[in-house]
Amino acid sequence: MRVLITGAAGFLGSHLCERFLNEGYEVVGMDNFVTGNPQNLAHLAGREGFSFIRHDVSDFIFVPGKLDIVLHFASPASPNPLSPFGYPNLPIQTLKAGALGTHHSLGVARVNNARFLLASTSEIYGDPEVHPQDESYWGRVNPISPRSVYDEAKRFAESLTMAYHRFHGLNTGIVRIFNTYGPRMHIDDGRVVPNFLKQALYRQPLTVYGDGLQTRSFCYVDDLIEGIYRLVMSDEHDPVNIGNPIESTILDFARLINKLTGNPADIVFRERQRGESDPQRRRPDITRARRILGWEPQIDIEEGLRRTIPYFKEKLALS
Repeated sequence: MRVLITGAAGFLGSHLCERFLNEGYEVVGMDNFVTGNPQNLAHLAGREGFSFIRHDVSDFIFVPGKLDIVLHFASPASPNPLSPFGYPNLPIQTLKAGALGTHHSLGVARVNNARFLLASTSEIYGDPEVHPQDESYWGRVNPISPRSVYDEAKRFAESLTMAYHRFHGLNTGIVRIFNTYGPRMHIDDGRVVPNFLKQALYRQPLTVYGDGLQTRSFCYVDDLIEGIYRLVMSDEHDPVNIGNPIESTILDFARLINKLTGNPADIVFRERQRGESDPQRRRPDITRARRILGWEPQIDIEEGLRRTIPYFKEKLALS
């Protein structure tokens, strides 16, 4: 069995490459390194069954040989406007990865009659009026906000995936991924986990925007990869939420990180900078994942952070 993983050098893509290799698959990784990190795949170089193609999925994709599974994970995903690889600074590339990249990836799957899985996102729910968010919720997204290049790219990608399923009979699946953290996250990702960990490990006060009562739900990467793997192996075609349903305020999360890192600095509050389209509440309803996949997270937030902190120390060159 052979699998193509686009976005292979990304945070999640690299973990998926490793998982499928461990399951005995031959893995073809694909990335153009615009946001992916070659170091994420360095430990797989020379490993039997792994090959890599440097390619932009916005261009036509050709992979010689038979493929049994195609996973489309190629896209900028960081909302950080200060980062060169954040999607606010890669707006056209983000839209092309969601539109052209999905179209080309679906084409490869169709030619090979392969199972196709789209990496979608909780961002398709926008700033939700329904809480927690289940897969029947259509979302509340501002189509012209700075975040829309990512949100709408994923919403279009979902629509295109279902069109291929309905019109061509392609065996497709859609995973809606909620906040995930763990080793191989980019330390300048711009989201709350790397921001807080960097500040805490440098013994700086943690910056909380607004009153800190906005919420997120954090899933450790190993749990997420298990859920994705089970979804690929299933025959489910409709979207499935994969994430941790345990909700935490940003303020409580900041206090936990200070505690686990032994950071003596406190917390500072700043005026919110991302604008009104930044969602205030985010928590998945994982009823479908439990019922269809028999999946739910196993690693709690403290244990997941304890596994993540050494990676950030290494990347920040701290002992």
